[in-house]
Amino acid sequence: MSDIEKMEQRLQTCYDELKWLYCELYHNDMHAFEYFIEMLRRSYRERRPSLRALDEKRLVEPGWYYSNKLLGMMLYVDAFAGTLKGVQENLPYLQECGVNYLHLMPLLKTVRERSDGGYAVADFRTVQPELGTMEDLEELAEVCHKKGISLCLDFVMNHTSEDHPWAKAARAGDPVARSRYFFFDDWEIPNLYEQTVPQVFPTTAPGNFTYLDDCGKIVMTFFYPYQWDLNYANPMVLNDMTENLLFLANRGMDVIRLDAIPYIWKQLGTDCRNLPQVHTLARILNLACAIVCPSVLLLGEVVMEPQKVAPYFGTPEKPECHMLYNVTTMCTTWHTLATRDVRLLRRQLEQVFALPGNPLFQNYLRCHDDIGWGLDFPWISQFGNLEVPHKRYLNDWFTGRWPGSLSRGELYNDDPRLGDARLCGTTASLCGLEAAEGGEVEKALQCDCMLHALLLTLSGLPVLYSGDEIGQLNDYSYHDDPEKREDSRYLHRGRFRWDLAALRLDEKTVQGRLFQALRHLEILRAEHEAFRADASASIFDTGSEKILGIHRQFGEEWFTALFNFSEEKWTIENPAAGAFDLLTGKRVLRKTLVLGGYGFFWLAKKIGSRNEQ
Repeated sequence: MSDIEKMEQRLQTCYDELKWLYCELYHNDMHAFEYFIEMLRRSYRERRPSLRALDEKRLVEPGWYYSNKLLGMMLYVDAFAGTLKGVQENLPYLQECGVNYLHLMPLLKTVRERSDGGYAVADFRTVQPELGTMEDLEELAEVCHKKGISLCLDFVMNHTSEDHPWAKAARAGDPVARSRYFFFDDWEIPNLYEQTVPQVFPTTAPGNFTYLDDCGKIVMTFFYPYQWDLNYANPMVLNDMTENLLFLANRGMDVIRLDAIPYIWKQLGTDCRNLPQVHTLARILNLACAIVCPSVLLLGEVVMEPQKVAPYFGTPEKPECHMLYNVTTMCTTWHTLATRDVRLLRRQLEQVFALPGNPLFQNYLRCHDDIGWGLDFPWISQFGNLEVPHKRYLNDWFTGRWPGSLSRGELYNDDPRLGDARLCGTTASLCGLEAAEGGEVEKALQCDCMLHALLLTLSGLPVLYSGDEIGQLNDYSYHDDPEKREDSRYLHRGRFRWDLAALRLDEKTVQGRLFQALRHLEILRAEHEAFRADASASIFDTGSEKILGIHRQFGEEWFTALFNFSEEKWTIENPAAGAFDLLTGKRVLRKTLVLGGYGFFWLAKKIGSRNEQ
């Protein structure tokens, strides 16, 4: 059977559901649907043979991305190596880090002064010129595949830049182009939207609409005034944006990150978040990939509370996103560090581990974005933690304003009216390494290692943020850049410190100690299948509110992890007597364990093995 015949077979398998979903969403617009189907065929014809071969390989091993050997890193091309060719030249360093999943932050064409870190896309098929060309991206993908590295790229689907050709045509009065966006002649309908739609950036970009002086129109702009929201109620938008997504997949991307997917369907009288039509669109995109590029995964960026995140996996029979950001675990981990109380994290992980079907999360401690305190405040209020004062405490702790805190970060979108703000900073600076002196350095390093050990223990794909492997600190130089100084997220988006990376093998340095400690953990994780994303996982009570306990099992291997979230030493009952300490290779027979400040244990044993008798 030829490749084309295999694609047609996949299309026929998906056709009925795809037609039903599309026609329900677009009121039986068969002309638009037929265009969509032909676009899928055209996209497959453009897929090069090596990628078709990768599709076939992964179709016979569909669970490849559940492997405990996968380790990710996210980075900005310019900050890491200047250009795409620079990234390619430095792949040996990433391999030395153990990275085989590389998440490239937005790199498509933007207008510099209206970039928003690359999320204001002016052309979905052109790389930002100073970073290279689309051919450079294809070459990087090809080299990565030969080295066993998968590539992830952001796809900004909620909006375009006002500099995009569609937006320019709409501004000039083209009615077809305007139908791709939300244009209004007066404020009557926009004001109705404002009654129910929250603001994304109430401080830096208040309001959800922007008045265009040159054409006398009002356009919907949920994020920034120069980012115009796309109207997915127009099938032309879905058709063309899906083709843009498949274009990127055909450049060799293995994972496509669906940026801000909860926002993409707008309906008056709602909050325009997580509407049912969003899930229909996500399922259509999943089917499109299953037909054209079945090896490609969709990563959903859903920065919401847990009950709103899980539905984006879809169902086992009708999946939507293959993988989702685990934002709640991320922010709850930092909350736990500041409170030294694991109860909320324990509850949150219990919910994650209880989800059916082994859903795959992308886990991380830090990313390019801020930390928003999307915590379960109704639950923690029983302990006297009211939302507004507790958020203030967390922000005071992580900006070093709270007595005794060594953490150093900055606030983002501080809104005094709501008593709310988000947080920025590198992992090392938030762990105290920036402010540490003398013996405090050891404590900060131990804290950093403990958090990374937790990251590697969680179910899913662990992803480091570039620079965290060498303990890179906050970069305050953005304060002097007029294009960046209003956005404190650039605090942790600084240029990669190659001078510090050069110290990574010298264990007399902070960089060497951290790099080698993390590599030791990562290698151990790759050697033990209990770390697989589809291993069973559960939380257990350690008898202390300071210490988190996690059990994992895959096949005959049991694994137990303990994490001390306080600076104090604690002694607890050994939950895995007779197991081996993976960090030392020694068997632990004693009935109690002593965890130093920010200490942790990784304990493993084989069920029924001779040394367990």
